Amino acid sequence: MTISPRALDVAFDDDQMWVKLEDGRTLGIPLAWFPRLLRGSAQERAQVAISPTGLHWDALDEDISIAGLIAGRGDLTRTKSHAA
Repeated sequence: MTISPRALDVAFDDDQMWVKLEDGRTLGIPLAWFPRLLRGSAQERAQVAISPTGLHWDALDEDISIAGLIAGRGDLTRTKSHAA
């Protein structure tokens, strides 16, 4: 089992979430990957709880694993559109 680095800080701009990791990397994640965060207010986004394995927003009912972010996975609960 691989252990992901812990998040140290989370910040947002208009369309990205920036996650600073303890190993020195900063991940830029499109908010479009996480509709709850995209629709959330700046105040709601700022209320992130950082755990050893991920990020959690009570008000937005959102949980995101660091391992998933590193792997490039977005919100797995959203429906995927099928190409015609």
